[in-house]
Amino acid sequence: MPQTPPKFVILDRDGVINLDSDHFIKTPDEWIPIAGSLEAIASLNQAGYRVVVASNQSGIGRGLFEMSALNAMHEKMYKALANLGGRVDAIFFCPHTAADGCDCRKPKSGLLEQASERFGIELKDVPIVGDSLRDLEAGVALGCSPHLVLTGKGTRTLQKGGLPAGTRVHDDLRAFARWLTRGDRAPGTAAS
Repeated sequence: MPQTPPKFVILDRDGVINLDSDHFIKTPDEWIPIAGSLEAIASLNQAGYRVVVASNQSGIGRGLFEMSALNAMHEKMYKALANLGGRVDAIFFCPHTAADGCDCRKPKSGLLEQASERFGIELKDVPIVGDSLRDLEAGVALGCSPHLVLTGKGTRTLQKGGLPAGTRVHDDLRAFARWLTRGDRAPGTAAS
C-alpha cells in the first residue's frame, strides 16, 4: 500500500513565531513568542504536520550575536513548544549578510532546498508562512503556496503590495493554523 507523503509547513521565525525588532533579536530574553504562535505550531503538529523553520539570521554575520545565543533562543522555543505538546522538526538559518551573496539568504531559496533535501520532500504546494515578501518569494520559487501573516512586518508588506499570485493573508500564525487544519477557508482572503 503506498504511503501518504508527510505533511509539511515552512515558517519564517521573527515576526511569525516571535516578536520582531528592527534592532534584531539577539538574546533569549529578547525572544518573545507572539501570542498564540506556539499553540498554533502545536495544533499543526497534532493535525499531522511537520513544522520546519527557515530564517535569515544576519545578526550573526553582522557580529551582533554569536551562534551560542541563537542556539539558546532556539532552545527556549523548543522547551516552550514541548510544554504545549508541540515541536519544530528542524531550523534552517542563513547567518550571512546581503553583501555575502550566498544562496541561502531569502529571497533566494537555498534554505528551503536544504529542507527539501534533508526530508526528501517535494515542496510543491507546501505552505510557506512569512511576514515579508522575501519569505514568500523564496517559497514560491520552489512551488510552495504563499501565506502572509500580518504580525511582524506583515501589515507593511501587505500595504506595499506586489505579493506573489495566490498569496493568502492571515491575521497571525494561529489564524493560519486554523485555516489549514480546520478548513476555515473564508472567501476573499487571497491577496490579488
